[in-house]
Amino acid sequence: MKKSLIAALVLASASFGSSAVMAQTVIGDSPQELNLIDNTAFFGDTFAADNEGNTFADRFTFTVESDLGWNLDAIISSISRSADTGLDITGLALYGEGDTLIASGSSLMSGEMDVWSISADNLAAGDYYLQVNGTLVSDTGASFGGAVMLAPVPEPETYGMMLGGLGILGFLARRRKAKQA
Repeated sequence: MKKSLIAALVLASASFGSSAVMAQTVIGDSPQELNLIDNTAFFGDTFAADNEGNTFADRFTFTVESDLGWNLDAIISSISRSADTGLDITGLALYGEGDTLIASGSSLMSGEMDVWSISADNLAAGDYYLQVNGTLVSDTGASFGGAVMLAPVPEPETYGMMLGGLGILGFLARRRKAKQA
């Protein structure tokens, strides 16, 4: 009886220990607040050596304060000597309030150099975050970096003024051509 109780305790301890190790495999410095200066920011993370096989899911938070409507464009990249060293970026996404997925990024290049980009249109005022996912593929140190830019969506009046100006230029060109004939 005592032996089976001891065996059960050893087995339970081993299973608790293994789940604790599994929980520690997600690494990274997250969340990080983006310091938007003139609606642009740089962001990234660095990982120490001896993390092969570990994953990361870094969040970079920011706030849109104006209801004008904003377009977002971002790019991230990592570089290493070969596809077998450093890290592999596996995802880039933009989320809004309530962890709502707004846009998913696309991989432009993979291997020695990973490059991802993402775009989103018409963001309203609110809290958002970019999430970068990846895996460390070797025991060397690794890092990734990126840039984000927010640009206001042009208002309909702006398009109206542009079309009006083009119409006037067309009228003047036609008038000039008629005078020369």
